[in-house]
Amino acid sequence: MAGPKKELGQHWLRDPEILAEIAEAAELSNDDVVLEIGPGLGTLTSRLLSRAGRVVAVEFDADLARKLPGQFPGKNLEVINEDILQFDLNQLPKDYKVVANVPYYITSKIVEKLMTAENKPSLAVLLVQKEVAQRIAAEPGEMSILAVSAQLFAEAELDIEVPRQFFTPPPKVDSQVVVLRTRDEPLVAAEDQKDFFRIVKAGFSTKRKKLRSSLSGGLGVSKDSAEQLLKKANISPDVRAEDLAINDWQRLLSEWRAR
Repeated sequence: MAGPKKELGQHWLRDPEILAEIAEAAELSNDDVVLEIGPGLGTLTSRLLSRAGRVVAVEFDADLARKLPGQFPGKNLEVINEDILQFDLNQLPKDYKVVANVPYYITSKIVEKLMTAENKPSLAVLLVQKEVAQRIAAEPGEMSILAVSAQLFAEAELDIEVPRQFFTPPPKVDSQVVVLRTRDEPLVAAEDQKDFFRIVKAGFSTKRKKLRSSLSGGLGVSKDSAEQLLKKANISPDVRAEDLAINDWQRLLSEWRAR
């Protein structure tokens, strides 16, 4: 079999104990349908098939997609040769789960797709770059737009770390599993999310500056106006965007609209 394709960010994970732990994190039963993103050689696929009722594996690499079904004769596996970013999640049943060893270069896009989809997964178990996993699950003091975007729709928690030497070929950084449990309702209503993210992006627009300055520049208002906005929302003008929790951004949005 041909080796991993560097341009597709392919790094094979074969360690049986780590693969079993990743599958375990998805809390699977015979009733579950799992979307596996980038099944590759099928090492994780085999664990998922032994736990879930059905696995839908979306594989961008045509060679791998063609070979995968033959590895699991008689199993309830559907392999789709498609770019996951183009895949229609509405064809999956409600409350499906996602398990994926995600190529680093499209991690943020995959998280955004899953969390903003009309048909969201109930649970997503994603093996990603360790730094990105920690950014997704960050708490106030280390927040980012990625953390706010993910946690608006899901509770995020960190799971096992996977050192680089367990992959073939080894990537340049370590990996970690992040588990996203989709909320019944997002923390901000759909009709408010555009304005909400306008405020958030303004806050993060100049990362090293205090909120007074970044909101002023990002929203096109004076520093005095930005300071008054923050004070009305009960937020110190001297903190930075990474210090705010989601409910702080919600209060800011309310005060911004009430001007």
